[in-house]
Amino acid sequence: MIHFKIDSLLQRLLAAGDSISDLNLSVGKAPQVEIDGQLRSVEIRGLPVLKPLHTEMVAMMLMGGRKKHLQDLEKRGSVDLSYAIPGVTRFRVNIFLQRGNFAAVLRVIPRGIPTLEQLGLPDELANIAQLKNGIVLVTGPTGSGKSTTLAAVIDRINREQPVHIVTIEDPIEYLHPHHQATINQREIGADAPSFSLALRAALRQAPKVIMVGEMRDLETIETAFEAAETGHLVLSTLHTIDASKTVDRVIGVFPREQHQQVRIRFAQTFKYVVSQRLLPRQGGGRVAAVEIMKSTFRTRDYVLKGEGEGRSLIDAIHDGDQDGMRGFDQVLEQYVRDGIIDRQTALLYASNAGNLGLQMADLDED
Repeated sequence: MIHFKIDSLLQRLLAAGDSISDLNLSVGKAPQVEIDGQLRSVEIRGLPVLKPLHTEMVAMMLMGGRKKHLQDLEKRGSVDLSYAIPGVTRFRVNIFLQRGNFAAVLRVIPRGIPTLEQLGLPDELANIAQLKNGIVLVTGPTGSGKSTTLAAVIDRINREQPVHIVTIEDPIEYLHPHHQATINQREIGADAPSFSLALRAALRQAPKVIMVGEMRDLETIETAFEAAETGHLVLSTLHTIDASKTVDRVIGVFPREQHQQVRIRFAQTFKYVVSQRLLPRQGGGRVAAVEIMKSTFRTRDYVLKGEGEGRSLIDAIHDGDQDGMRGFDQVLEQYVRDGIIDRQTALLYASNAGNLGLQMADLDED
């Protein structure tokens, strides 16, 4: 039987390269790290291939014997938690069962909180930190940087405004020290049983800003509407690819007979829908493409009355550059023209590849 210390194993994996985003520990493979979206095996003496016993040991050490984690794993087949190596880094961890064996994926949380400028995000996003109420949603697939963007916005507010901020996370990722603001971070499982109950309680904790890690269910979204309608700024995420799909997801959570009322409430409360995708950069690394939909008369009208012939949110975003809006395909075209990504990548990630191809027709195919 092989014995190892979990911190030592994780640090050896972290030393395998730069810009590591995730660690992947699965039965039948060597320990792996993800760099720029690609998994790479790491040779570790004594662990050429992970066996069921190895991943079980890893899972138990990461959970630290906490009964709540063990119960969640048994009940749901997976559990989310945070793990820290003091003085080194922190991880967002998901432990799950597959084919009856344990597996774990650890997202590396960078030390310190990056600024919006350091992340290379559009200047328009700095305006979110000045909002006094409403809903801001940051959307995108897993691993697209949603949590990091929200952390940068929260940090901007924290440094500039003497307000109370409450975050509700599963698990807590970035640790925010008090600056101008007073910031309280609550973790699902440890500090509250669910997003919806924690959000409901937050309304009694006198915050000006509430960050909800994810809009997972009807009750959470309903309470977020209530918070925004009563003068709070609510920041959250959804796993949707663009503004249009975000509107559909929020409305679709509710029963059909409530859809029109939900459209009214969403149109009245949303301030921004920011959607992110990470793309492979020419020469290595990745770059974020960011779509921004802002609350304007036109976008509110389309949310309220629905899209249709000649009523596309994509068109509204495309035409709203003077208001700070930008669409994915506009960003992709500019990235191609600037040599940041190649033409094939742009077309692969485009919302409308046909239209984007026509827009780039003047470019040399070579």
